[in-house]
Amino acid sequence: MPTYKSERLFLFINSMCILGISLTMLLPMFHLLSVSLSSSQYISLNEVFLLPKGFNLNAYEYIASQNRIWRSMGVSIYITVVGTLVSLLITTTMSYALSRSYMPARSLILKLVLITFIFSIPLIPFFLVVRDFGFLNSLWSLIIPAASGAYYVIIMKTFFQGLSAELFDAGRIDGCNEFVMFARIAVPMSIPVIATIGLFHAVYQWNSYFYAIIFIRDSSLYPIQMLVREIVILENLQSNLSNFGSMNELTLPDQIKSSVILFATLPILIVYPFIQKYFVKGAMLGSIKE
Repeated sequence: MPTYKSERLFLFINSMCILGISLTMLLPMFHLLSVSLSSSQYISLNEVFLLPKGFNLNAYEYIASQNRIWRSMGVSIYITVVGTLVSLLITTTMSYALSRSYMPARSLILKLVLITFIFSIPLIPFFLVVRDFGFLNSLWSLIIPAASGAYYVIIMKTFFQGLSAELFDAGRIDGCNEFVMFARIAVPMSIPVIATIGLFHAVYQWNSYFYAIIFIRDSSLYPIQMLVREIVILENLQSNLSNFGSMNELTLPDQIKSSVILFATLPILIVYPFIQKYFVKGAMLGSIKE
């Protein structure tokens, strides 16, 4: 009985700690939401914290009328979807090939992959390579350089190596070549880890703006995070939002900034619940051994 009580006490304390940590992560979001929904008179007096005061939707109505924000949102959705698909295609095919012990030059390629994992690419040669491929001021400059990473390749390779060899032997007996075994055996059995890596890459792609700073000169090609950076960090509302002078007099720049941040965060949050079950399975891979 004392052991049971001690376990209950441990679970209670553990749950409270996790709840406290979760609240510290959510409080900034609640604060931004409250500011975006509050009246300017309360914001100017610094009286808004977790609950909105003088509820209004002026900031969101203003943002909804800005074509540039919608265009940047479309750019981010495009590079996230296409970039994730390209990344999964490159990562899965390369990892499967490296997981086969009979692949020619397998050891050399693995060493080259590990080098990219340890050492980062110098910025100037990186820029010159992207320029020589003709990707400057193109959305491909935001997709191709980040299409694959050594970390994802190593994870996928390890998972493919853990698949039952008997399945592939049976496939060879049935006359399947490597492409068929990859498409019909390896990929269907790897959905959890593929979904997990896809989620990681999608979040990275959605939040990234560094490549846009380096490679994009046309402001119409800015992803939403680049626009958020200029509005929130550089406080450059005038050149990024049209008709800023005609904005509702009851709306403050702080409301606009809070609304833009939430607007840019919401889409990637919506995606997570749909692949949560695969994410949990992928996170548990390798934790149970037969």
